[in-house]
Amino acid sequence: MRRSATLPKLTPQERKPVDTCARYLLNNPKYLKYDDYLKAGFPIATGVIEGACRHRIKDRIDITGARWTMRGAEAVLPLGCLYISGDWDEYWQFHLQQEHKPNHLALYSSGIPLLKQVLKARCSITPPPLPIPV
Repeated sequence: MRRSATLPKLTPQERKPVDTCARYLLNNPKYLKYDDYLKAGFPIATGVIEGACRHRIKDRIDITGARWTMRGAEAVLPLGCLYISGDWDEYWQFHLQQEHKPNHLALYSSGIPLLKQVLKARCSITPPPLPIPV
């Protein structure tokens, strides 16, 4: 690979992507055992993953009559993937814990706010007197 960049006398800037790729391949041989992966029956191309993603996105987003903003689509797609992967229950527990921290722990760290307000106001428990009829 590096030789193919050297022979045509590429400039350092032109050959930078080739050197980056060659460095990656040389530094990561333990991840590049494609012959072992193929023997084990694993797909080594990204086509399988890309196809699954395309269909998953299309199934959810391309529903007749549905209109999505980019923000809405980006919010809902990971949730569908969590559900399909079987990680939904674990995620939902994590989500509830994360929501609990800012929304409840901070509010109730020194007691119940409404009860504190009532006690502070020293409201009487007896109802006000009825108006006198004229």
